[in-house]
Amino acid sequence: MPVKTFDQQVAIVTGAGQGIGFEICRQLALQGASVVLNDLDESLVDKAVTQISNEAGNCCGLAGDSAKMPVIQQMIAIAVSRFGKLDIVIANAGITLFGDFLTYLPESFYRVMEVNMGGSFFLAQQAALQIKQQGTGGSILFTSSVTGHQAHKNLAAYSMTKAAVEMLARNLVVELSDFKINVNAIAPGATLTERTVDDPGYEKTWSEITPMGRPARAMDIANAALFLVSPAARHITGQSLIIDGGWTSVSPSPY
Repeated sequence: MPVKTFDQQVAIVTGAGQGIGFEICRQLALQGASVVLNDLDESLVDKAVTQISNEAGNCCGLAGDSAKMPVIQQMIAIAVSRFGKLDIVIANAGITLFGDFLTYLPESFYRVMEVNMGGSFFLAQQAALQIKQQGTGGSILFTSSVTGHQAHKNLAAYSMTKAAVEMLARNLVVELSDFKINVNAIAPGATLTERTVDDPGYEKTWSEITPMGRPARAMDIANAALFLVSPAARHITGQSLIIDGGWTSVSPSPY
């Protein structure tokens, strides 16, 4: 029988109704994990949970805003009550609200901050409290972006949140290492998902300006995420891994 890397492990993944988050959940479940899948969109949650449960095994869902503390606490409560514990948390939920810096609206700014930074911070906090109580260690992973490393027009607010979660991963090394919790971040580049596949120029443009000749697929990002929360990466902490086919090394603008 094939080795299931995450057998007996319990994970929470936010922003997982489709795209990168969904593929991370799917791969965790295929490799033995029990997964709590969260997304803001209830219909996406239901569809994703059904697909993963039919294909892979243990998966349950919670629709709700992962930036809100009651939803965060409910996710953790579901993981513990249904599966007995919590080992892995992947704060993948995020929003992108494009806008020119000179006219960017305060309501857009604060919503991006709330979801991308606040949701990540407080999910990590509440998860760490649970993992500390268990005394068995665990892994926390944040989803950043190449825009946290390279300027991108009309993404000033979004970019600062992504740089911030990478600094959060680094800072939590001094907060959580005593509890055997490692904390890292992944920084995806251009990726083909449900949100980008409808743009007829997206794949062509990013294939032309990415050194490896194509944008990422969700599986490329999931592979990196699973490594960083696996036992093989237990001694890796405070790090950010860019997955972009080399784009940040040359950084040509898609515009």
